[in-house]
Amino acid sequence: MSVENSTKKQAGRVKWRRFAYVAVPAGAIAAILVGLTAQGAIASSISVSGEEYTVTANQLNGTGFVQFGNELTSDQNGTSVPEPVVETGINSATLSHLCQAVKVGPLTMKLTAGTGSTPVSASNLIVDTTSQQGSVAIFHNIAIGQDASTLNEDGGLAGAAGSFGQQADSITIDNLVQQTFLTTAGTFTLPDLNISFGGGC
Repeated sequence: MSVENSTKKQAGRVKWRRFAYVAVPAGAIAAILVGLTAQGAIASSISVSGEEYTVTANQLNGTGFVQFGNELTSDQNGTSVPEPVVETGINSATLSHLCQAVKVGPLTMKLTAGTGSTPVSASNLIVDTTSQQGSVAIFHNIAIGQDASTLNEDGGLAGAAGSFGQQADSITIDNLVQQTFLTTAGTFTLPDLNISFGGGC
């Protein structure tokens, strides 16, 4: 076998190994999500360390809404970096046509759910974002500028004493788009779940 052919085979093996390093962890994540969703709910934290991911929904409806400024610490190349975020808590939420896209190495993993007549539902939802947009947002019985330590709509979630906060009995946001560092929920139910590689939200 020639040196040239040997080099080509070795190069091919390296490419497959690199792909495996990316695809295997992503496949494991997908398998875990599918397995938990088959049981009807995901009761765990979902986080991306050091990298934001995009979340969109045609409409978010929630009751028991609180929001205040906070700070997370992300790990970027072994260095802890403070990340200012807007922390939002919702006691009970539904999201129609949910889409989540996250970079996994050179690939993008895309998750969609709630695309049919049954929306995604979540309890004790907490989201840490760097930006949040919507075509229209409707709040009922909102208090803006409340001391964040006195917020009481989300069952105990509150910010630092003396810092800015707001809360409302309920919220509706149409055409939600947000950049997110961390999402946690007591229960996260994903009907019509689909996970694939490629494309964005």
